[in-house]
Amino acid sequence: MTKYDLKVTNCVVSCDTHSKYVLEDLAAKLIKAEYNPESFPGLVYRLDEPKASILVFSTGKLICSGSKSKDQARVAIENTLKDFKKHDIKVSDQLDISIVNMVASAALERKLDLNKIVFKLPECEYEPEQFPGVVHRIHEPKLVFLLFSSGKIVITGAKSVDMIKEGIEVIRKELEDIDAFKD
Repeated sequence: MTKYDLKVTNCVVSCDTHSKYVLEDLAAKLIKAEYNPESFPGLVYRLDEPKASILVFSTGKLICSGSKSKDQARVAIENTLKDFKKHDIKVSDQLDISIVNMVASAALERKLDLNKIVFKLPECEYEPEQFPGVVHRIHEPKLVFLLFSSGKIVITGAKSVDMIKEGIEVIRKELEDIDAFKD
Protein backbone atom coordinates (compact mmCIF):
# COMPACT_ATOMS: atom_id res chain seq x y z
CA MET A 1 0.00 0.00 0.00
CA THR A 2 1.16 3.48 -0.78
CA LYS A 3 -0.06 6.75 0.64
CA TYR A 4 -2.83 6.55 -1.97
CA ASP A 5 -4.07 3.14 -0.86
CA LEU A 6 -2.98 1.80 -4.25
CA LYS A 7 -4.37 -1.61 -5.21
CA VAL A 8 -3.63 -3.45 -8.46
CA THR A 9 -6.94 -5.04 -9.40
CA ASN A 10 -5.94 -6.74 -12.66
CA CYS A 11 -2.70 -7.51 -14.44
CA VAL A 12 -3.20 -8.71 -18.01
CA VAL A 13 -0.22 -10.66 -19.31
CA SER A 14 0.57 -12.03 -22.75
CA CYS A 15 2.61 -15.18 -23.19
CA ASP A 16 4.05 -16.75 -26.33
CA THR A 17 4.47 -20.47 -25.58
CA HIS A 18 6.18 -21.20 -28.92
CA SER A 19 3.75 -24.09 -29.36
CA LYS A 20 0.74 -24.63 -31.59
CA TYR A 21 -2.52 -25.95 -30.16
CA VAL A 22 -5.54 -27.69 -31.60
CA LEU A 23 -8.21 -26.00 -29.50
CA GLU A 24 -10.81 -28.72 -30.14
CA ASP A 25 -8.38 -31.27 -28.65
CA LEU A 26 -7.68 -29.07 -25.63
CA ALA A 27 -11.39 -28.52 -25.03
CA ALA A 28 -12.03 -32.27 -25.15
CA LYS A 29 -9.23 -33.08 -22.68
CA LEU A 30 -9.48 -30.22 -20.16
CA ILE A 31 -12.45 -30.17 -17.79
CA LYS A 32 -12.16 -26.44 -16.99
CA ALA A 33 -11.93 -25.42 -20.66
CA GLU A 34 -14.66 -23.52 -22.48
CA TYR A 35 -14.47 -23.39 -26.26
CA ASN A 36 -17.12 -21.92 -28.51
CA PRO A 37 -15.46 -20.94 -31.81
CA GLU A 38 -18.67 -19.42 -33.17
CA SER A 39 -18.55 -16.68 -30.54
CA PHE A 40 -14.81 -16.41 -29.72
CA PRO A 41 -11.70 -17.72 -31.51
CA GLY A 42 -9.90 -18.77 -28.32
CA LEU A 43 -10.34 -21.30 -25.57
CA VAL A 44 -11.05 -20.01 -22.06
CA TYR A 45 -9.35 -21.88 -19.22
CA ARG A 46 -10.22 -20.83 -15.67
CA LEU A 47 -7.92 -21.45 -12.73
CA ASP A 48 -8.81 -21.50 -9.07
CA GLU A 49 -5.23 -21.15 -7.83
CA PRO A 50 -4.13 -18.53 -8.48
CA LYS A 51 -7.53 -17.20 -9.50
CA ALA A 52 -7.18 -16.19 -13.14
CA SER A 53 -8.51 -16.83 -16.61
CA ILE A 54 -6.29 -17.90 -19.47
CA LEU A 55 -7.26 -17.34 -23.07
CA VAL A 56 -5.55 -19.93 -25.27
CA PHE A 57 -5.15 -19.41 -29.01
CA SER A 58 -4.14 -21.95 -31.66
CA THR A 59 -1.04 -19.83 -32.41
CA GLY A 60 0.39 -20.68 -28.99
CA LYS A 61 -0.37 -17.27 -27.52
CA LEU A 62 -1.92 -17.12 -24.06
CA ILE A 63 -3.51 -14.11 -22.38
CA CYS A 64 -3.81 -14.25 -18.60
CA SER A 65 -6.31 -11.94 -16.96
CA GLY A 66 -7.50 -11.59 -13.39
CA SER A 67 -4.13 -11.88 -11.68
CA LYS A 68 -2.83 -9.12 -9.42
CA SER A 69 0.81 -9.16 -10.61
CA LYS A 70 3.12 -10.42 -13.33
CA ASP A 71 4.47 -13.05 -10.92
CA GLN A 72 0.97 -14.31 -10.14
CA ALA A 73 0.17 -14.41 -13.87
CA ARG A 74 3.36 -16.40 -14.50
CA VAL A 75 2.27 -18.97 -11.90
CA ALA A 76 -1.19 -19.15 -13.51
CA ILE A 77 0.37 -19.71 -16.94
CA GLU A 78 2.78 -22.33 -15.60
CA ASN A 79 -0.09 -24.14 -13.83
CA THR A 80 -2.09 -24.10 -17.07
CA LEU A 81 0.81 -25.59 -19.01
CA LYS A 82 1.31 -28.27 -16.31
CA ASP A 83 -2.34 -29.21 -16.82
CA PHE A 84 -1.69 -29.41 -20.58
CA LYS A 85 1.30 -31.72 -20.02
CA LYS A 86 -0.78 -34.00 -17.74
CA HIS A 87 -3.02 -34.58 -20.76
CA ASP A 88 -0.10 -35.30 -23.11
CA ILE A 89 -0.31 -31.93 -24.80
CA LYS A 90 3.14 -30.87 -26.01
CA VAL A 91 4.38 -27.60 -24.56
CA SER A 92 7.62 -25.74 -25.27
CA ASP A 93 9.83 -24.81 -22.32
CA GLN A 94 10.34 -21.33 -23.76
CA LEU A 95 7.87 -18.74 -22.48
CA ASP A 96 7.96 -15.08 -23.49
CA ILE A 97 5.83 -13.21 -20.95
CA SER A 98 5.02 -9.50 -20.97
CA ILE A 99 2.53 -7.22 -19.25
CA VAL A 100 -0.15 -5.93 -21.60
CA ASN A 101 -2.13 -3.79 -19.16
CA MET A 102 -2.41 -3.16 -15.45
CA VAL A 103 -5.52 -1.76 -13.80
CA ALA A 104 -5.32 -0.23 -10.34
CA SER A 105 -7.42 1.81 -7.97
CA ALA A 106 -6.30 4.47 -5.53
CA ALA A 107 -7.65 7.26 -3.36
CA LEU A 108 -6.42 10.84 -3.59
CA GLU A 109 -7.74 11.47 -0.04
CA ARG A 110 -9.74 14.57 -1.04
CA LYS A 111 -12.93 15.16 -3.01
CA LEU A 112 -12.69 16.39 -6.59
CA ASP A 113 -14.56 19.07 -8.52
CA LEU A 114 -15.29 17.12 -11.71
CA ASN A 115 -16.76 20.13 -13.56
CA LYS A 116 -13.58 22.12 -12.98
CA ILE A 117 -11.48 19.17 -14.16
CA VAL A 118 -13.38 18.69 -17.40
CA PHE A 119 -13.23 22.41 -18.27
CA LYS A 120 -9.61 23.03 -17.30
CA LEU A 121 -7.76 19.85 -18.26
CA PRO A 122 -7.27 18.65 -21.83
CA GLU A 123 -8.06 15.09 -22.90
CA CYS A 124 -11.13 14.76 -20.67
CA GLU A 125 -14.53 13.23 -21.24
CA TYR A 126 -17.41 13.65 -18.82
CA GLU A 127 -20.99 12.61 -19.42
CA PRO A 128 -22.55 12.34 -15.96
CA GLU A 129 -25.80 10.95 -17.40
CA GLN A 130 -23.82 8.01 -18.78
CA PHE A 131 -21.00 7.55 -16.24
CA PRO A 132 -20.30 9.29 -12.91
CA GLY A 133 -16.61 9.94 -13.51
CA VAL A 134 -14.26 11.93 -15.70
CA VAL A 135 -12.15 9.96 -18.16
CA HIS A 136 -8.77 11.70 -18.41
CA ARG A 137 -5.79 10.70 -20.54
CA ILE A 138 -2.21 11.67 -19.81
CA HIS A 139 0.65 11.20 -22.25
CA GLU A 140 3.68 10.82 -19.98
CA PRO A 141 3.38 8.18 -18.76
CA LYS A 142 0.66 7.11 -21.20
CA LEU A 143 -2.28 6.22 -18.93
CA VAL A 144 -6.03 6.62 -18.66
CA PHE A 145 -7.62 7.75 -15.39
CA LEU A 146 -11.19 7.53 -14.21
CA LEU A 147 -11.65 10.33 -11.70
CA PHE A 148 -14.58 10.33 -9.28
CA SER A 149 -15.90 13.16 -7.11
CA SER A 150 -15.10 11.09 -4.00
CA GLY A 151 -11.39 11.34 -4.82
CA LYS A 152 -11.21 7.69 -5.83
CA ILE A 153 -9.42 6.99 -9.09
CA VAL A 154 -8.95 4.03 -11.43
CA ILE A 155 -5.81 3.82 -13.53
CA THR A 156 -5.46 1.71 -16.67
CA GLY A 157 -2.91 1.24 -19.43
CA ALA A 158 0.11 0.74 -17.19
CA LYS A 159 2.91 -1.75 -17.73
CA SER A 160 4.25 -1.60 -14.15
CA VAL A 161 3.41 -0.46 -10.63
CA ASP A 162 6.12 2.21 -10.93
CA MET A 163 4.34 3.58 -14.01
CA ILE A 164 1.10 3.73 -12.01
CA LYS A 165 2.81 5.58 -9.14
CA GLU A 166 4.40 8.03 -11.57
CA GLY A 167 1.01 8.62 -13.20
CA ILE A 168 -0.64 9.30 -9.85
CA GLU A 169 1.97 11.97 -9.10
CA VAL A 170 1.36 13.55 -12.53
CA ILE A 171 -2.42 13.61 -12.08
CA ARG A 172 -2.16 14.89 -8.51
CA LYS A 173 0.00 17.82 -9.72
CA GLU A 174 -2.41 18.55 -12.60
CA LEU A 175 -5.34 18.60 -10.15
CA GLU A 176 -3.47 20.86 -7.72
CA ASP A 177 -2.50 23.25 -10.55
CA ILE A 178 -6.17 23.79 -11.48
CA ASP A 179 -7.36 23.81 -7.85
CA ALA A 180 -9.64 20.81 -8.43
CA PHE A 181 -9.49 19.50 -4.86
CA LYS A 182 -12.41 20.36 -2.63
CA ASP A 183 -11.79 21.09 1.04
